[in-house]
Amino acid sequence: MKKNMISRLNRIEGQIRGVKGMIERDTYCDDVLNQVAAIQAALNSVGTLLLEGHMRSCVMERIQAGDDAVVDELLATMKKLMK
Repeated sequence: MKKNMISRLNRIEGQIRGVKGMIERDTYCDDVLNQVAAIQAALNSVGTLLLEGHMRSCVMERIQAGDDAVVDELLATMKKLMK
């Protein structure tokens, strides 16, 4: 999973550099906005994968250890991701 995340983040990093170049070249705004939307979708995908992994490991471990406060922490994190 870690290798997959790093690969995705490397692609996102390249997309961001591409958008920077588009702006420097005064590319048509709609084309830049489409690339920004693609970057946002890619980041959302990474966030979803991270959240899933977090829930399956860290959250489960803390609940099994009797730490119910992790649920409030998880809900706060999910609210941030959904903005």
